Amino acid sequence: MRIKVINPNTTWSMTRTIEAAARASVSSDVEIEAVSPTMGPVSIESHADEALAAVGVMDEVRKGEADGCDGYVLACFGDPGLHAARELASGPVIGIAEGAFHAASFLGRSFAIVTTLGRTLGRARDLVDEYGFTRACVAYRACEVPVLGLDEDPESAYAALRAECERTIADASPDAIVLGCAGMAGMCARLQSELGLPVIDGVAAAASLVEAMVHIGAKTSKREEFATPPAKEVVGLLSPFTRD
Repeated sequence: MRIKVINPNTTWSMTRTIEAAARASVSSDVEIEAVSPTMGPVSIESHADEALAAVGVMDEVRKGEADGCDGYVLACFGDPGLHAARELASGPVIGIAEGAFHAASFLGRSFAIVTTLGRTLGRARDLVDEYGFTRACVAYRACEVPVLGLDEDPESAYAALRAECERTIADASPDAIVLGCAGMAGMCARLQSELGLPVIDGVAAAASLVEAMVHIGAKTSKREEFATPPAKEVVGLLSPFTRD
């Protein structure tokens, strides 16, 4: 089995952190291919960043289909380009926000999201509503650490993240914490041990779910909305997306 883990930003040091989390969560015989697109923002912290990143995600899925990948993890909490990726992929595609929400729902009645910057909380609310977890999510919080700060100064970032998790637990009493950024993957186990409640890293959750879907032979439905897009010419820089 081959699972492609796509970090939609172009910071390769973060991709390696994501790769380690994915590898640790799947069986030893599962091949993990972790990639960053060749184009796009170095971090994703806005709607504009997500729009730019979605093109790179689609490109990596397009290449993954040619290479015979069995499934995909979309390793950004905003799940940029998820629906487009499902149109292009034959196997399952799971974003880390959607995967994390489902995993948290297995472990308790409620969860709180703790993410990087407050400006991304609106997107988190949108996804919670879209995926059907509005009643379960009891708090949306940010530790105000930029995405690249997780990679550049991990100890300071961890201290800020833990402090915000502690405040969230005191204020909202969630059964679990969902980490709102793929760059936090390497901090999950330590947080869970120190906080004393389930802490969900979406990278690990999504990779595990993709492996399970592939094992049971589940593929993305091509009957209606996620059917392969119709033949169409695409011009300019995006011409490689032309479909015959």
